[in-house]
Amino acid sequence: MPDPRLERALGGSPLSVVVKLIFLSLIVGAIMAFLGLTPRNLFTAIGNFVSSILNMGTDAIREVAQWVLAGALVVIPVWLLVRLLGRR
Repeated sequence: MPDPRLERALGGSPLSVVVKLIFLSLIVGAIMAFLGLTPRNLFTAIGNFVSSILNMGTDAIREVAQWVLAGALVVIPVWLLVRLLGRR
């Protein structure tokens, strides 16, 4: 018998979640291929981003913190609404 806590944590049965994740991975992979993006390019871009942040010093940290705060102004209210409306 499936564990209801596991299903609640995953958002469904483990098999259905795995199938959904594989399908979404296929779609995202196809879009990335269409755009000419590869995992190596993404890791390189992330590495360059982190390197530039470390090289720029505190100004970069301040700028990233502003990005986080600006994003949080949108993300947190939307998340809260979704959680509140999802319970009903």
